[in-house]
Amino acid sequence: MVFLFTDFGIGGLYVGQVKAVLQQYAPKEAVIDLLHDAPRFNVKAGAHLLAALAARLPKGSVTLAVVDPGVGGPRKPVAVLADGRWFVGPDNGLISVAAARAKKCEAVSIGWQPKELSASFHGRDLFAPVAAMLARGNRKTPKLKKAALAVSFGADDLGEIIYVDHFGSLVTGLRAGAVPQDRKLVINGRGIPHARVFSEVRQGEVFWYENSLGLVELAANAASAQQVLGLKPGSRLG
Repeated sequence: MVFLFTDFGIGGLYVGQVKAVLQQYAPKEAVIDLLHDAPRFNVKAGAHLLAALAARLPKGSVTLAVVDPGVGGPRKPVAVLADGRWFVGPDNGLISVAAARAKKCEAVSIGWQPKELSASFHGRDLFAPVAAMLARGNRKTPKLKKAALAVSFGADDLGEIIYVDHFGSLVTGLRAGAVPQDRKLVINGRGIPHARVFSEVRQGEVFWYENSLGLVELAANAASAQQVLGLKPGSRLG
């Protein structure tokens, strides 16, 4: 089973090409779109979002993770086995938060290369074939070699907006378990109170709550918190 986590956008040229390669190399494996609108070019936000999603992925699965503004540059390809789940992508920090939070983790460099490798589309030409091989249980062909991650953001939380959902709710990189429920989050001088669910506040009122991923999320009842607060991925919390 292969999950796809990218900033490619679901409606463009790229996701279909990646799926075509996965079909070629691992035709019997299910391919599931985990996310294709990760914040564009924002590796750190993507890393924290991926880490939050990782715990709910089945063990034995492979996640092809690509937020890769440095594609074609000096960053290396990497695969990480974290708590029984494979992650394949660029060694630019994207996989590092999931790796740092794992109880058991093994990082390996990827020595295999395809005969043809586009300078700008390693997601299709390099990461997709390797993800497919690992999904089939093949660890030999990708020429994996134990190696430390070159870039790591560590296991700490991130006090920023890391994702804006369809409703305009603002997902942060803060795990809710570490934030007291009686605390108001201060955004642009405005105190945002906690509520358990949307129905506990008036329509249009902004609040924060623990979302289904266990992260602090800023939301508004039947309204867009993004429009009310004017925040976007990368905006810091006060």
